[in-house]
Amino acid sequence: MADTGSTPPPADGITLDAAALRVLAHPTRLALLNRLRRDGPATVRGLAAQFELDSGAASYHLRRLAAGGLIEEATELGDKRDRWWRAVHRTSYHDPAERGGAEGRAYTQAVAVAAADSLRHAAAEAVPSMPEEWFAATAFSDYELRLTPDELASLKDELAAVVHRYQDRKPAAGAASVTVQFQAFPRDVTGR
Repeated sequence: MADTGSTPPPADGITLDAAALRVLAHPTRLALLNRLRRDGPATVRGLAAQFELDSGAASYHLRRLAAGGLIEEATELGDKRDRWWRAVHRTSYHDPAERGGAEGRAYTQAVAVAAADSLRHAAAEAVPSMPEEWFAATAFSDYELRLTPDELASLKDELAAVVHRYQDRKPAAGAASVTVQFQAFPRDVTGR
């Protein structure tokens, strides 16, 4: 759900400003936002239980997400006892070339942690029990390329455009939620 490509997001996405990047630099808040985007509205208590947080901590993180314009209270679902929250946008967009700095780097680190957690979950739970037709269609690969920064930016743009093309179409019968992860970074270059 997080996007660090430079191809603009679909119409129902948001370009993250500095304030939103600061909010999402916390891995728990990023996970809560992704959960609300993926599965729809939820209560504070339900999210607290799912993420093994106390209700006060879950409520704090949700209020921070709301202050950043990323989620909103679903007042039509709530009552005096339960507050429901929903995501405002389907995707987030962050282009490090346009908005780097400390906020952009912290957000990117949170996205990397979330991606690693998702892969750990897939390895432990999804892959062993996945139906054969879905397993045959999966891809767990990494490629080692030698690129310049400009070439890496072009690759990022091209792959983001393909993903957006699939995001913007109406799902076919039998479609399921599919995670597509993309990380592209130099492993032997530092700014020191």
